[in-house]
Amino acid sequence: MPERESSSPQHDPDARLGDLFGNLPDPSRQSPTVDNTPPAPGSRRAAREAAAAQTPGGEGAAPASESQEPRSDAEAATRALPVTGPAPQSDAHAADSVTRRGDQDSTARMGVHASDADHVDAPVPTGAQAGVPATGAAAGATGSGGRLEDLFHAHTDEDSGSRSPKKKKRRTGCLVALIIVLAVIGGIVGTGFWAWNTYGDKISDALGWGEPADWEPGIASGEVLVTVQEGDTGSPVSTALYEAGVTRTDEVFYDYLVKENIAVTFYPGIYRLQEKMTAEAALEALQDPANKLENSASVGEGATIESSLPGMAESLGMPIEDLQAAVDADPATYGVTAQNLEGWLFPAVYTFDPGVTATQVIQRMVDRTKESLDAAGVPAEDAQRVLTIASIIQREGLTADFPKVSRVIQNRLDIDMKLQMDSTAQYGYGSLHEGVVSSSAEALEDPNDWNTYVHTGLPITPIASPSDAAIDAAMHPADGPWLYFVTINLATGETQFSVTYEEHLQGVEKWEKWCQENPDGGCSAG
Repeated sequence: MPERESSSPQHDPDARLGDLFGNLPDPSRQSPTVDNTPPAPGSRRAAREAAAAQTPGGEGAAPASESQEPRSDAEAATRALPVTGPAPQSDAHAADSVTRRGDQDSTARMGVHASDADHVDAPVPTGAQAGVPATGAAAGATGSGGRLEDLFHAHTDEDSGSRSPKKKKRRTGCLVALIIVLAVIGGIVGTGFWAWNTYGDKISDALGWGEPADWEPGIASGEVLVTVQEGDTGSPVSTALYEAGVTRTDEVFYDYLVKENIAVTFYPGIYRLQEKMTAEAALEALQDPANKLENSASVGEGATIESSLPGMAESLGMPIEDLQAAVDADPATYGVTAQNLEGWLFPAVYTFDPGVTATQVIQRMVDRTKESLDAAGVPAEDAQRVLTIASIIQREGLTADFPKVSRVIQNRLDIDMKLQMDSTAQYGYGSLHEGVVSSSAEALEDPNDWNTYVHTGLPITPIASPSDAAIDAAMHPADGPWLYFVTINLATGETQFSVTYEEHLQGVEKWEKWCQENPDGGCSAG
């Protein structure tokens, strides 16, 4: 292949036709170019140039001064590649080169081959031997005139510089897309872990993957005790059953009540149940009175120690002697400064654990009274006095009238007027629980320390167990000038409060009339 063809840039098969026309050089003034292409091997021209190269000072040695001859502006403007070879030859040399090129072309047209030449056994000259380097030929080929190869050559340079950013952009876009995909996948995985950790149990239950929340019927065994506190509803009872080992999960019992829309009231007490019961079976057991352990006790509002002990001993299964000994102990044992514990056993229903002692029972009731005193804001030094007033209020009136009764007591104490309360006379005489309102003449005249018909001021101790409402009324009496009151209708509890004694006597007449109309209404014993 000729050296000229091998040194020219190759056309890129992917180049577009538009790029080809875009690389056409700008129109410029054409100048003759020197053909530095080596002659065909074996031709007469090759032989002449070989002989000239062997002769010192011949044509083939171009002077150094000529090789440094500057290029014209037009030639420099149309060059596509830098010239690394020698500069163009002189005009005389160029003319000779044109003559020799014409000889070569005529020889080629005449069909003269290397084998039909003069058979000159001269070596084939290279670009260096002929004095024309290959780079110089390439430089000459890219002169101001331009050739078709220049188009492809320029395109190659431009294409190589323009394709690299596109590849970089594609690589950057793929990287961004990969990051986005990984972020989305990471978010999905993270959300899945959070959802499973938070709602895994509920998801498993909903899909039927987890263990059942309730025990299978028929596997209950053993015996456990479950305590239901006062005021407990479905949720705390459900927790108590689970903690005792009755139900399988904490919420299964409560869920059963909600699902079946069951409205149930739970009574305080200790119940005997079994382990591994279904929620339905546990509810049936709690509603069965036979499963409730009678380990509870109660004190009624306005009750006394004497009236309360028998019932307490029976419900607790405890000897009454033990309870009597507990209440007869020094009140200081229970943190009370008083002659006895009358009025200190708070009226309520209590539930105790199995094995409770009599002392523990009494202590529990005393502590509950202290809680009520604290809630009403009673100073510790006034506790006994307030309880005494409250016990009288509890025995003398209805709850709605408690503040007014408290005011009558306070008004009489302020003027050193005898209280003259039937409840105090009856308590001192021992007839408080006979079930009648009026007092006997004996009770009214008995000089015991509680009889306010005989003594001025308060009784020496409370006469009954007051409620929260009575204690609060003792601390906060209603405003009013009343000094008297009388219940004029025992059936309804209607009470008349009066300022003067004359008004009070009118109220007494109303009471007597009602008693005559209701002989069995409880006005008197006989």
